[in-house]
Amino acid sequence: MTLRLHDTASREVRDFVPLQEGKVGIYVCGLTVQSEPHVGHVRSGVNFDVLQRWLRASGYDVTFIRNTTDIDDKILAKAAEQGRPWYNLAYDMHRELDRAYAALNVAPPTYEPNATGHVPEMVEMIASLIERGHAYPSEDGSGDVYFDVRSWPTYGELTRQRIDDMEAAEDAPVRGKRDPRDFALWKGWKSGSEPATASWPSPWGRGRPGWHIECSAMAGKYLGPAFDIHGGGVDLRFPHHENELAQSRAAGHPFAAYWMHNAWITTAGEKMSKSLGNSLTIPSVLQRYRGIELRYYLVAAHYRSHVEFSFEALDEAATGLRRIEAFLDRARVETTPGTATRERLPEAFAAAMDDDLGTPAAVAVVHETVREGNRLLADGGDAREAGEQVLAMLDVLGLHPADPAWRGGADQESARLTDAVDALVGALLEQRAAARAAKDFATADALRDRIKAAGIEIEDTPSGPRWTLAQTQGKD
Repeated sequence: MTLRLHDTASREVRDFVPLQEGKVGIYVCGLTVQSEPHVGHVRSGVNFDVLQRWLRASGYDVTFIRNTTDIDDKILAKAAEQGRPWYNLAYDMHRELDRAYAALNVAPPTYEPNATGHVPEMVEMIASLIERGHAYPSEDGSGDVYFDVRSWPTYGELTRQRIDDMEAAEDAPVRGKRDPRDFALWKGWKSGSEPATASWPSPWGRGRPGWHIECSAMAGKYLGPAFDIHGGGVDLRFPHHENELAQSRAAGHPFAAYWMHNAWITTAGEKMSKSLGNSLTIPSVLQRYRGIELRYYLVAAHYRSHVEFSFEALDEAATGLRRIEAFLDRARVETTPGTATRERLPEAFAAAMDDDLGTPAAVAVVHETVREGNRLLADGGDAREAGEQVLAMLDVLGLHPADPAWRGGADQESARLTDAVDALVGALLEQRAAARAAKDFATADALRDRIKAAGIEIEDTPSGPRWTLAQTQGKD
């Protein structure tokens, strides 16, 4: 099958045809590092990590860029409230974000540029827009520079809006603008209220870049004027991505061929955010669940579907993953993480992934393969092929149990606990085997019952006894 992706710009699911055969360039808008990351924040990272994993498994050479916004109004305001330098806050929160991504096995991008490291590229792009007649310095002496939205005839094309129907841009005061919808490309330094460290020299005076210009400049630097896929959360469609598209094309760059947007995670029907006070930080969730369980929960939903977060739903997801792990323990197969290719995958799984990253259907194939493998084991058959297919599918989804990413934090503690239980159960099984050899069946049965009472199931096989945790809910 041909990979098909939903393109926000056309509002259609389109055949994916890369600009250069065999290669894919992806730019994803990362986070503004102003506070601890919550579950809603990391969904985009997980979703686009699945995309790049699937593209690589399909044979593409992928260049994946995900930026970080480390300077903006919110960062300055929060740093001032906390009485510390803005760059210290941004650095600390960036490290928290890195830890959250690592805990969920989100692979590092090819490169992760910071906005503050690319101010010269932004200044150069702003100057080009002024020269082309699409931007202008404010006449109020503020040092601001604005994009002239009425100079670009197709402004609003991504979200299909008319300029006259849009509200005023809220990124700067209206006083210096020709039109209230014009948005800031450069913000003049406010010496009375902003630290000097939050400003850079420019032809229009000291200042800092606006939010939108940074992504256009960084995408162009690392992927060129035209690239394949631009991604981000659905809340970025307007104004951020609309403005990126307009200023990039006004500067003469074809920009992205496809636009992909993941949906929100909501609580009580509202977008999960700090401002609503309903956020769930990653460290707090990982005190209750393993990272692999949280990732499975996020992957099991389609990236364009809104997810209503609840711990009950996360419990169900964790139980579903444990069923898969229990089968893999019984099947006793091992593969190397990061080696999955299309040829090793069930056709139904590949078809689901090719259908706009249909992870719900793909996860259903995983469970169906687990059920078939369990049937083979129950009949005394060989489930090795089923086990290898399950591991290959999990690998594509970033859920391979042997991935080194799961060796840290709560997952490391879980692995240590498993090793300890394995040693204890192994000792009891040796005692049971000795009792059976001595025809002391009463002792052997007592040991078996003791193990079962601890919530552990024993299966006698030709190669020796195997143990798994007893299932507390329905079985695959």
